[in-house]
Amino acid sequence: MKHTFKLSLLFISLLVFGASSCKKEDTPDSTDNSSEVMVTQSMSYAYTLHNGQTVPSAPYKGMHPDDLMANMKVEELSNGKTRISVTLENTLDGKVYMIHAHDAADANSTPNNTPYSESPNSSLFVKMAEGNGGTVTVMQETDMSYSSIINDYNGFFVIHDPLQGMSTVDISTYLIVGAFARTQTASNLKSMVFDYAFNTGQVASSYAYSGSHQNTLSAKLKIQELGNGESRVSVWLMNTLDAKTYMVHAHDKADPSSTPNMTPYQESPNSSVCTLMIKGNGSTAWNNQISTMSYTQLTTMYEGFFVVHDPLQAISTVDPTTYVILGNFAR
Repeated sequence: MKHTFKLSLLFISLLVFGASSCKKEDTPDSTDNSSEVMVTQSMSYAYTLHNGQTVPSAPYKGMHPDDLMANMKVEELSNGKTRISVTLENTLDGKVYMIHAHDAADANSTPNNTPYSESPNSSLFVKMAEGNGGTVTVMQETDMSYSSIINDYNGFFVIHDPLQGMSTVDISTYLIVGAFARTQTASNLKSMVFDYAFNTGQVASSYAYSGSHQNTLSAKLKIQELGNGESRVSVWLMNTLDAKTYMVHAHDKADPSSTPNMTPYQESPNSSVCTLMIKGNGSTAWNNQISTMSYTQLTTMYEGFFVVHDPLQAISTVDPTTYVILGNFAR
């Protein structure tokens, strides 16, 4: 009886062991990566704001800050497909960026004489990216081979401005436009930045600011050369007052004996150089415009003053003590 019981236990044990062994053999090894899609090679391309590098006659014109940048990464996958990733830096929070590939075309063959097909190539890259105030990435896989994309494909990489109605015809509304998956070679357009401190009388001691605005305000002026011979004039104000509107002007220098109130500048601002309104937000606020004057003219020839008016006082173009910032324009 005892012998029979021992045999039964041995038989059950063998059955359990056998079942366990079979289960283990039938389950694929979790460390087996033989079916995983791998990246076999890749290339990256950098794009900056369109100041006319690709289409000199149509640089970007709009209200988006000029520090937007894009990086495209093209990856060859082991399954024969290609993955395209686009990373945007310095995006606006909550704004949706349309990102497209547009096939190049003979301008004589398109409805609006554009050098590309107005309908984007959805099989290559068509994505929407929602800005978050920082960096955001979107990606798409395509059946087009890696080699075809980086060597043969002839098309444009376009990022549309989320602050304007989307147009596939007006290139001046494109934040970024360049050859798709190609190194951007036309990057010789000049740029210069000028810093300004609070007005404590740097131009003349008698012009030092008198008022209740905090003296931590400072400004940055950026002049960028555009491909069409004009310039982008951008102004940043740091440590602004929330919800207060700052008037920012360029005033041409003048002989005091020739002006109505003997100011050493024209009292009317020069709108072809810089006349901006910037709404404070408690931190850094920004605005820009296109100047009809060239980069060289603004940075070497133009004689004028850079003025930021006090938002806490009635605007005056006669009393420099109401200017929270005052300095030589683009110097």
